[in-house]
Amino acid sequence: MTDSGCKTKWLSIVGIGEDGLEGLNSAGRHLLSLATVIVGGERHLGMLPIEDQREKLLWTSPIQDSINEIIRCRGQSVCVLASGDPMCYGIGVTLTRQFPLEEMTIIPAPSAFSLACSRLGWSRREVETLSLCGRPPALLNAVLYPGAKLLVLSADAQTPAIVAQILIDRGFGESQIIVLEHLGGTQERRIAGIAASWKATDIADLNIIAITCIPSQPFLLTPRLPGLPDVAYHHDGQLTKKEVRAITLAALAPLPGQLLWDVGAGCGSISIEWMRSDRRCQSIAIEHHPTRLQYIADNAIALGTPHLQIVAGTAPIALQDLPQPDAIFIGGGITIPDLLSSCWSALRPGGRLVANTVTVESELTLLQWQSKLGGELTRIGIQKAEPVGKFLGWKAMAPVTQWVVVKS
Repeated sequence: MTDSGCKTKWLSIVGIGEDGLEGLNSAGRHLLSLATVIVGGERHLGMLPIEDQREKLLWTSPIQDSINEIIRCRGQSVCVLASGDPMCYGIGVTLTRQFPLEEMTIIPAPSAFSLACSRLGWSRREVETLSLCGRPPALLNAVLYPGAKLLVLSADAQTPAIVAQILIDRGFGESQIIVLEHLGGTQERRIAGIAASWKATDIADLNIIAITCIPSQPFLLTPRLPGLPDVAYHHDGQLTKKEVRAITLAALAPLPGQLLWDVGAGCGSISIEWMRSDRRCQSIAIEHHPTRLQYIADNAIALGTPHLQIVAGTAPIALQDLPQPDAIFIGGGITIPDLLSSCWSALRPGGRLVANTVTVESELTLLQWQSKLGGELTRIGIQKAEPVGKFLGWKAMAPVTQWVVVKS
């Protein structure tokens, strides 16, 4: 955020819809009339009268260049025109990270999500929302389940076809798709179809996609609670099994917005399920094995966490210069010199460290650290029924020793 040398509200962010200037409320009209500098995209600036001679700033890429131009105008009356609700996946969120709120006035218009719900008769509370504007389409994978109602902001005219293909690939080819164009304007239009047969190409760049998820074939259940089926992951055997994974995630206790270090990430299952617990959760997967690094990347995309940060390297060296974590999971390598001490030093106060081991040597290391720092040691034993001749018998998985400690 920039330094505050100006206490007056010089920067206004005014939401504007497809109905243009006529749709602005009195507050929005007033702020726009006071502006000496107007900022917006081509569509927004094109709504102004031709004779308007005030200074105009067009958004550029990278966007920071445009923000620097706004900083240059600090103290003048600057009005940013934004689509719909500026605080709903909009430019308002970016600008509030750059300028003190005390210097800003934000006037929202109805968001595309609100307008779409009003056209479809959908309850906003029961709808999953997602923006693919400047974001990976793989994010869609995290919100697919039978019966889900999704509203997806498109990046451009090609997004609906990309979304339809993802639905097909994930076994939701029978899903109903409605593309809503130019909501709230005179050119408003809807295009309806089924994902499996989606062929529409004559679509406006400004659109939102409404999806009713219907599976077209037996699908792999991927709930948001921890403990996804092991078959949900590509791996080479270095996988925290689902029962132990569920216990481990419960011990890590993710909260929205927190950052996890997954040290010795294997195929990335702990990182991925940490991020699936809430869209705001972040994770860094540290792994040195080339094949497993590819498994992590593939699994992250398939399970809807494409923003998972992957660091190639061996801890503790690979941990240098990483952002401070709220939680750390160590799934292997406990006996590596300085690994535990480096992790403990890096952990944020109040953060949680969880370590799982299966060898006697690793258990000894955990016991030594537990005697110094406290925390809980737990032995996890899982048995599964498997055929023994004509009958069933219990086959034990390798027991796991888990250490959980909170940094005071």
